[in-house]
Amino acid sequence: MTATLPLTAASALDALDALESESIHIFREVAGEFDRPVILFSGGKDSTLLVHLAVKAFAPAPVPFPLLHVDTGHNYPEVIDFRDRLVARLGLRLEVAHVQEWIDDGRLVERADGTRNPLQTTPLLDSITDHRFDAVFGGGRRDEERARAKERILSLRDAFGRWDPRSQRPELWNLYNGRHAPGEHVRVFPISNWTELDVWRYIQREEIELPSIYFAHQREVFRRDGMWLAEGPWGGPRGAEALELRSVRYRTVGDGSCTGAVESTATTLDEVIAEVTASRLTERGATRADDRLSEAAMEDRKREGYF
Repeated sequence: MTATLPLTAASALDALDALESESIHIFREVAGEFDRPVILFSGGKDSTLLVHLAVKAFAPAPVPFPLLHVDTGHNYPEVIDFRDRLVARLGLRLEVAHVQEWIDDGRLVERADGTRNPLQTTPLLDSITDHRFDAVFGGGRRDEERARAKERILSLRDAFGRWDPRSQRPELWNLYNGRHAPGEHVRVFPISNWTELDVWRYIQREEIELPSIYFAHQREVFRRDGMWLAEGPWGGPRGAEALELRSVRYRTVGDGSCTGAVESTATTLDEVIAEVTASRLTERGATRADDRLSEAAMEDRKREGYF
């Protein structure tokens, strides 16, 4: 007679429940082990998901740590409006590090290409030091990019904010090592094991509000290096490039100078999920020019202290 294996708690849950449970466990572990955590928040779908999970982790109490946005000044207005409305609705504390302030006082120099995405590292590390944050939650996922696939869920940064992929700690049986020396901090990635499709399905299930640019809309864009970019304070068409009115949406949000849109007619969550399911490109590979600079562009920036 064949023995019947007992169902574990995880196998009794569906995939989204299991992912949610893991993420909430990570939030609670960090809250219990660290003194001054913070959530990196841009107003994008992944950081909005982080906030939703944090609210669930600590309800009915408020989220016990603030949000930090490193604002390049090149954001889409819809995203900033959404950020401020969400913070007000949930009664959260938001710290904003404006890249423009670092440029104005000479700590940073504007790049010749106009993009400010690489300029976020210094304001981020300065803010971590100034506020003495010892655990920094980020919305990175392993399916996004090869360097992010190397991350552990708790990822140690040295006293200069640098990441060394060779010194990653093993994480077995959901046991996380948060030990760090004075001056060091830990980056925490609660949705490491989620995919883009998981995120969208969970957003649909939980009825999570997102900025409108994640859904198809009419926007003037121009073609550059195989991407549809929008005009803004970061610049616009050059040479033979010309603005065209297209139906587009954004798969990820960030600095407008290097974040591209994709042509789309998906105006509902069902249509977005169908579109993501059929895609063969990661969201960053399809829409982030800064990740195309070199084979190791993201890893190089992460070694310097980037998200």
